[in-house]
Amino acid sequence: MLKFAGILLILFAGTMIGFVQASRYAARPRQIRELLHALQRLETEISYGQTHLPEALQRIAGMVPQPLSSLFATIAHSLSGDSAGLGETVRECWERAIIAYWPATAMKKAEKEAILRLGSTLGGSGREDQLKHIRLTMIQLQAEELSARDDQNRYEKLSRSLGMLGAALVVILMI
Repeated sequence: MLKFAGILLILFAGTMIGFVQASRYAARPRQIRELLHALQRLETEISYGQTHLPEALQRIAGMVPQPLSSLFATIAHSLSGDSAGLGETVRECWERAIIAYWPATAMKKAEKEAILRLGSTLGGSGREDQLKHIRLTMIQLQAEELSARDDQNRYEKLSRSLGMLGAALVVILMI
């Protein structure tokens, strides 16, 4: 009976590992899309609403799901001067928040680099230049989204199957 319980636990654990990995493949394109929507909203706020950056980022934080919501809220809070980060530039606030919250996302290094480049230009140039950099970042993220969808189609089902089959292999080797 104890051996049977161990077999079930191993099969369950292996299957769950496969499903967790598959969910990361599914989360990446979704989070990139959410980030694209947030950047479209930022573009609108800057171009049409002529909203100040901290206020625009706070509005975006209220519209996007976690973990991106925390990311934008932290940047907005740092820029508004309510925190201990007084005197920091937009770039410093942006980089600090990205470094702190990026591990909670399913996105990869390419998306991180594109967002970090955007942060280095926001707040330090004119409105038209900022809009140009936002559009460039959106184009880069759209290319990454296509790559992420391709990875999802290729590896999501494979991850689930490998988790289950790997656990079955361990069970067979134990018996």
